[in-house]
Amino acid sequence: MVDAATNVARDVFGVLPDGSAVERVILRAANGFEARIITYGAALQALIVPDAEGRCDDVVLGHDELNDYLDNRKFFGATIGRYANRIANARFVLEGEVVQLAANDGPHALHGGIDGFDRQLWQIVEIEEGAQPGVTLAHVSADGEEGYPGRLDVRLTYRLIGPAELSLNFVGQADRPTIVNLTNHSFFNLEGAASGADILDHRLTVAAEHFLAIDPDAIPLLEPLRPVAGTPFDFRTATTIGARIRRDDVQLQHGRGYDHNLCLDGARELHLAARLEAPRSGRILELLTDQPGLQLYSGNYLDGSTRGKGGRLYRQSDGICLEPQVWPDAPNRTDFPSARLAPDSIYQHRSVYRFVRAGLVR
Repeated sequence: MVDAATNVARDVFGVLPDGSAVERVILRAANGFEARIITYGAALQALIVPDAEGRCDDVVLGHDELNDYLDNRKFFGATIGRYANRIANARFVLEGEVVQLAANDGPHALHGGIDGFDRQLWQIVEIEEGAQPGVTLAHVSADGEEGYPGRLDVRLTYRLIGPAELSLNFVGQADRPTIVNLTNHSFFNLEGAASGADILDHRLTVAAEHFLAIDPDAIPLLEPLRPVAGTPFDFRTATTIGARIRRDDVQLQHGRGYDHNLCLDGARELHLAARLEAPRSGRILELLTDQPGLQLYSGNYLDGSTRGKGGRLYRQSDGICLEPQVWPDAPNRTDFPSARLAPDSIYQHRSVYRFVRAGLVR
């Protein structure tokens, strides 16, 4: 049950058709900051954040009820795996052998396949209270699941590490060579998920000098990295998302807006990768990550057919995704950062969502 006297609460969010309970864990900070995580898809179901005046609101898109998550696979807040983003023609070569995956995006594999990690019931293995409350969830991906080789054991810890900071720490280990690329797929709207506002006036800054150009299927082209300079993908200084999204640009046509990997500057260690600012609420999100890429997705396939929180019908640009990850189609590209995981190695990915309020100095 939810208990206002503790900074951690646990309850049942819903029941799957097979009778399995989907649990919800709520992590609270003293100022109203709150993260709600459900075991279906290890998803961030809600994120409550104070605005510049201290008023709290949910800033991620999603659903109020479990059945809507089951009926609409839009990846709201979900953990994506075994491989986030796309793999061309649902195949790659590993250890000299061709690996054929389940194709679920035309001929390509997207977000782990037909039943990726976002459609799995994860298990709660640890809940921690105290100054930095957290929950750790686990999932075992069997050898051959969706075509991926090797058994993969994954753990994900959500933890509040500051007054308004949520840390995600992914860890994975396999029993044979495989590929791994995990991320969180939250759609952010810093004015509030039920505000009725879109994200086109949000100001975005990304530490990326280059991006990956894509073909009409959103597969990276066989060409060198493209500089962002002089393109709609230049967010090196704060720019509103809507400033160039309607520009007559082939890449924007291919993505139906922004649906591209920005190649992050810096080493593979935790660093400030992006900053998102909402003009009316004054909320500011700083994203720190140790991943080499950031998939920028402007909610282009939200078409009003999906009922979200409060009965709102989600439409294009109602939310923005900032997905830290290895680059798309990396298993087929020796010139991209590697997604290979050896059995004697550990996959690690850490990202932090840090919120500040306009006018406040940290």
